Amino acid sequence: MPLQYFDVIEGRTPGEIRALLDTTHAATVEALGVPERDRYQVVRSHPAGEIVALDTGLGIDRSDRLVIIHVVSRRRSRAQKERLYALLAERLRRDCGLDPADLIVSVTENDDEDWSFGSGRAQFLTGELH
Repeated sequence: MPLQYFDVIEGRTPGEIRALLDTTHAATVEALGVPERDRYQVVRSHPAGEIVALDTGLGIDRSDRLVIIHVVSRRRSRAQKERLYALLAERLRRDCGLDPADLIVSVTENDDEDWSFGSGRAQFLTGELH
């Protein structure tokens, strides 16, 4: 936790996907202070016509290298989120050659009772996790 969903336009190699996931995880560990083994990531590849991502009037030009990251997480501070956005843009450019214009990040917050990591238990509520 956090749980991260990646939506990309098909055509990336397995190595490119792995770099995307590894780089994102490293930025998440640093920005949100999560443990190294707190890693849950899912990638969905789509044909180009299945993703429409305009610019909300901001004048951002996007390419077919677009990456949309949806983060589901316990509550985080504004500073943590802003740090995550900045680190993702910087590191994905550096490590994956991703233009920051091709990065969209959305965070959805939830609470401890909204998580079960297996075995039919809510580990934050049972005290197995903190």
